This record gives sequence, structure tokens and C-alpha cells, in this order.
Amino acid sequence: MSQSDSSLNRRAFTKQAAAGSLAALAAPAILSAAKTDSKRPIVGVGEHQYEVDHQWAKLPEKFTWQTTHNVAVGSDGSVYVIHEGRANQPEHPAIFVFDPQGNYIRSFGSQFQGGGHGLDLRKEGNDEFVYATAYHAKRSFAKLTPEGETVWHKFAPMESKRYAEGEDKPPVKDNPWGRDRFLPTNFAFLPDGGFYLADGYGGYCMHRYDADGNWKSSFGKVSDGAKPADGTFNTPHGVWIDARGAEPLVVVADRANARLQWFTLDGEHRRTQDGFLLPANVDSQGELLLVPDLVGRVTLLDGKNEVIAHLGDDSERMKADAKHAIRGDESQWLDGKFVHPHDACFDADGNIYVAEWVGSGRVSKLTKVS
Repeated sequence: MSQSDSSLNRRAFTKQAAAGSLAALAAPAILSAAKTDSKRPIVGVGEHQYEVDHQWAKLPEKFTWQTTHNVAVGSDGSVYVIHEGRANQPEHPAIFVFDPQGNYIRSFGSQFQGGGHGLDLRKEGNDEFVYATAYHAKRSFAKLTPEGETVWHKFAPMESKRYAEGEDKPPVKDNPWGRDRFLPTNFAFLPDGGFYLADGYGGYCMHRYDADGNWKSSFGKVSDGAKPADGTFNTPHGVWIDARGAEPLVVVADRANARLQWFTLDGEHRRTQDGFLLPANVDSQGELLLVPDLVGRVTLLDGKNEVIAHLGDDSERMKADAKHAIRGDESQWLDGKFVHPHDACFDADGNIYVAEWVGSGRVSKLTKVS
């Protein structure tokens, strides 16, 4: 999340949760009676039903999570999780790797402690690489091997002319926040080997890089007024390449504007879809689009971007929880319901992993049962 739980995010949470166009995203009931031998809850409808395991990740006792942020699946099925981590624990890893059953494999990434945020993986030739972003006092992004070795580590692209002096260097402390600051959040990988990097907490824009991590261009302006214009952003937190249509498009989770926006690969606006609450990121598989929403649900859309289901929907309780009391009190968490989904992704078998922005961290596995 961003710098101030008690100001920007709380105001955005309360305002957007209350104003979300629920009718535009109406969906069937999320709980179903699919046949399973497990006593775990089932969410979803029809052929899109999932068994929920909130205790999937078996984190060794020597580690602790502090706000799990993102989750991604490698080509071998390994699941990678990044948490924000505590700045006063500089030796503690920020990135953890688990097998599909939730067993711990390894961890690394202490350089992101206190600011760990975005995470994704990409196969490049015969090799796979981890891409990570960091905010707060670690404001940067990096490319790593799956074992945690650094390929490159970069800071603000000053050639974009968007940033204050010094944003291209490691900050001495947690520098001020603002639209001239660099606070990257997530990646989207382009067909040409390059990628888009969302500066979701700083410049409110999308930066395009080539395959070697060299900055090429950027697009996006800050939203202004009660009705934000297309192509403008208010916390463009998540980004993904939507390849479901005739041409690949960049889809942006424009979080505080409660909407998704689609653009050409060159940044030309194509369409906007309203009616979300606080959409945090996007993933896709086949005709399905997956949208984790901070207001207590994960939305599943079909090939026409119509809602199939709101998985684990506890949005009414989350909307009423303006002070985020539930977020910090595990005794109030309900089985089969989400608190604050910050990221979600599919694995190769259609299962879903969900990372939640909660103080003690939580990563759930939704195993497909139909």
C-alpha cells in the first residue's frame, strides 16, 4: 500500500468503496455447494468454483510477514510471494518461494525490506527471471534470478522529465511522496521483450522499457476533477497485457478511480470500464480476467468483461470498516472471505493465488474444483 494508512489510502478506501457502481458489476452469489471431500469453503459459480485454503503457505517460524503484497507463479509451478517487510529487519528476506502445496523452498531479496511491493516472473529463452518493485525508502525496481542474484537494479528514469532531483539514486531515508517522486508498483511484459512499469504511487504513469531495462517512453496524466477523463490516473496501481482480443492491450488497474482502462501498446486509450471498488491489479488466463479488489473480493470476468463472480466477497463489511480494524484483527476474518486482496494470479491448472494487504500477511490458494 502507499505511505499513509491513515490519510490517502483510508480516504480513497472509504470514498471509492462507498461510490463503487455495484450494479455495473452485479454477480451471482459466491458460495456454492460443489462436491468436495474437504471442509474448506467453496467460492464461485458454475464451472468456476474454487476451494479456499487461507493457510496454504507454510512460512517457517524464523520468518514473519508484514503486509504480503504480490504473488506470482513460475514456469515450474513454484509460487513467489513478496511482502513489504520491516525496514528495521534488514537481513530478513522480502521474497519467498513455495511449492504448489505451500511448502517453503527458499527466500531472498533483503534489499527490498521495508518497501517490497510488486513481483512477477518471465521466461526469457531458457531462463526465467524475477522482476520486483519497491516503494517507501526502497523506491526502485530490479531483475533477479530465481535464486535471488541481481541482474540489474534501477531507480527513477530521469530522462522521462517527471521526477525531482535525486530520485534516480538510493534515498537516504523515506523521501517525500508526490507526483514528482518515483514509487513503482507493478510490471506488464510486452511481446517484444520489453515491459511496462506502473508508477502507481508516485508519478501516476506507465513507463515503457526495452528488453534490457532501458527507458523508452511513458504515458498517463494525473486525474483532475470529480469525473476523471479517460487516459488519466489516480493511483494506477496494477498493469497487465490483455491478449484476449484481436490485438494485445495494456490494461491498467486505475485503483482510486475505481476502474480499469485499456490502451494500445503505445499508450493510446481504447476503453474504460467502471464499477469496481479499489481494483489493485490484473491477471488473465484464456478468456478469463482476474481482478483483486482491496475492498474484500476478487472479481472474475469473462471474455466480454462481464462479471462471472466476486470470489470471497466480504465487500460490505470492508466498506463499513473505515478504520481498517478488521485488517489488523485476525479474529474478525471469516473463512472463505477476503479482507484486502492486493494481488491475485492463476497457475497453469487454473488455480488462483491471492495475496492480501493485511498486517500479518496472508496468501490463500483457491483450488479449482469444477
